[in-house]
Amino acid sequence: MVARISAALVALEATHGIRILYACESGSRAWGFPSPDSDYDVRFIYCHPADWYLTLDEGRDTLDFPVDAELDLAGWELRKALRLLRGSNAALFEWLQSPVVYHEALHFRAQLAPLLPATFNLKAGLHHYLGQLRRGVEEDLVGEDVRLKRLFYALRSALAARWIRERQTVPPMEFAPLRMLLPPPLEAKVDELLQRKAGANEKTMVTRPEELTAFLRDELVAGQVARESLPVIRAGSTASELDALFRTWLHVAFPR
Repeated sequence: MVARISAALVALEATHGIRILYACESGSRAWGFPSPDSDYDVRFIYCHPADWYLTLDEGRDTLDFPVDAELDLAGWELRKALRLLRGSNAALFEWLQSPVVYHEALHFRAQLAPLLPATFNLKAGLHHYLGQLRRGVEEDLVGEDVRLKRLFYALRSALAARWIRERQTVPPMEFAPLRMLLPPPLEAKVDELLQRKAGANEKTMVTRPEELTAFLRDELVAGQVARESLPVIRAGSTASELDALFRTWLHVAFPR
């Protein structure tokens, strides 16, 4: 799959006349709890030659492809990505922390890393993870039997929200450091479910663990209360630095 992903990225550059600056795993394989049949969720950031940006109308800023049984491939154009980063897009903060990087050019992640703490908006990040947690609590985990995959999605969102609420920093992407925030009585149950998920398929159902579900409900309420008091970082605090990186990458990616 790594060879297939690398070949797909090279083909995209040739077909669309773009330069891919960064490509990473963004799903359960990066989070740390994949199933044997989990697909590969590859996300990438790319740029065009400078002339592409010098038009009256902005061009398409995403590349999306049909998802097959193994590969989910999608990308954002560089200007779109940097605007979303300035707006504290939580998904982008995760991509830039991914432990599985398929491609990186021009020190892309390393140059953005110093700007991430100042760009992250605590309230926006909390809102993102609470939205995912609410879906889990109110839609995915309401029956006696629930999908194991959805249970871990909700748990990861709850712990990321708790990280923001308690530590007021960018939450890690991976589940291992997030789970340090678990109450000790839940650790054995989570270990048991992790072991089961490692051998289960994406549709495996389990009996809903009541103690874990109660924790998720409590975290949703606590996050909703905390959201009102968290500080907001004003947009534009890193605008000049992001503008400079944008110009530099365009110049170096497609030298004249």
